[in-house]
Amino acid sequence: MPGVPRSFRQPVRHEAPDPLEGPVVATITGGTIIWFVLFLAQLPFYGWFHSHGHTWWLWTCLTGGVLGTFGIWYVRRRDAAIKRAAGSAEQ
Repeated sequence: MPGVPRSFRQPVRHEAPDPLEGPVVATITGGTIIWFVLFLAQLPFYGWFHSHGHTWWLWTCLTGGVLGTFGIWYVRRRDAAIKRAAGSAEQ
């Protein structure tokens, strides 16, 4: 639209893409393992992190591992519910 500033134009709306489905449980499990490995790998250097003000690196990795553990529980239950729903729809 000529003469109308770009900030006043209506945004172009597109249809949302279909969600991607894949090995969700394996992906969350792998990510959780990586967070815990990073935490354990940094733990021997706690003194260095503390003296340089970077202890948040350790706690970020630990938090990622703990939240990932919750994520594993969640996606396993979700996967089981999807399979149950597909099984009952077939019957």
